Amino acid sequence: MPPHTARADEPRLTSREATIGHLGIDVGGTKVALRLEHDDLGISESSFRWPEPDGTDAMTSGGATRDLDLLARHIRELCAGRPERLTGVGVAMPATLDATGTVTTWPGRPSWAGVDLRGALSALFGHAEVRCADDGDLAALAEAHEARCPDLLYLGVGTGIGGGIVLNGKPVPGVGRGSCEVGHLVVDRDGPLCDCGRRGCVQAAASGPATLRRAVRRRGEEVTFTALRQAVRGGKPWAVASLRESGRALAAAVTGVYELLHPSLVLIGGGFAAAIPQLVAMVAERTAELGRPGHPPPPVRPARLGGLSSLHGAVLLARGLPD
Repeated sequence: MPPHTARADEPRLTSREATIGHLGIDVGGTKVALRLEHDDLGISESSFRWPEPDGTDAMTSGGATRDLDLLARHIRELCAGRPERLTGVGVAMPATLDATGTVTTWPGRPSWAGVDLRGALSALFGHAEVRCADDGDLAALAEAHEARCPDLLYLGVGTGIGGGIVLNGKPVPGVGRGSCEVGHLVVDRDGPLCDCGRRGCVQAAASGPATLRRAVRRRGEEVTFTALRQAVRGGKPWAVASLRESGRALAAAVTGVYELLHPSLVLIGGGFAAAIPQLVAMVAERTAELGRPGHPPPPVRPARLGGLSSLHGAVLLARGLPD
């Protein structure tokens, strides 16, 4: 069913006629995606981009207030003006939340620090249960659900590196118990500086920007993402070597997780990995090389849901999974 956004002049349903469903919200640093799965099996979707931070609003609560007002408006439009009729709401967040649902830190939108996100959304949705979780954990849950695999490691390679682990069909460490920060596994003690302040995190070594920086050094001039993708496809040595180094870092992370938890499948997604599919093959090759005798590593494959994994995971959260 094509995405639908309610118009201002569209007739509203009465409370008796209103469709009840489950809403997933994927909150990103630059955009937000919404997916409403109606109980009559219909699907409504929409998305919007956050406004650029305006002056002091970038660091004060004014920016967060403006963002939340915009989010509420789009939710009301998608829900035909009746968000309180929803059964459940799941929210995928890149920010760090405490146990009460308050944002403790979000480098992408610093004005959100201190925002009671769960409280703000609960006021909008009334009696509908609102559940929030890390976007990487929910992406892993959705990918495991799609692959019908209860034990899985998911890595999302994009501007940063997110991901999660699912064991026995449930995210690890679990919704409300903190997030699985796969991107901050240290794979090189003397590696590049990560934005978290440490050196050698897999994110600092293998994210899209990290790969581009390496390509610039090897080529000796500026390299765009499009140029890198084309050069990898054409087999240019500087591009292939830059990408392969990222693949080796990701394989080190995969191997470390496997030795601890033994997932049966590894899926790699995210915008960067999806656009340069050669990366997954490189990770698979290096992971196989790192396997110990008698302990074959799990298969490494492309993720199935592309850029929609966190959004689908948010809908699963709205539906009460993984309980």
